[in-house]
Amino acid sequence: MSNDLWDKPIELMIESSDHFRCVGSSRDAMAFLMTSWPSKRGKSFSAARRACLAALDGKIAGATAKLAFVRAADEAGILKR
Repeated sequence: MSNDLWDKPIELMIESSDHFRCVGSSRDAMAFLMTSWPSKRGKSFSAARRACLAALDGKIAGATAKLAFVRAADEAGILKR
């Protein structure tokens, strides 16, 4: 298994802007996408899910999965800025 840790974790807002969750790897991102994502619809959500799976399979770089995850989080309105 390749090391899928990201260089810097992504902070997400949960439930309200007072609660945060850090996601620091493609594995963590995939778990968050499948269990805690606010809406499992949209192009960015699907792209992030595909990218995280591909990163876990070693088919793409973790940085590519991270970028897709950030785009999806931004689209969902949960990316902490």
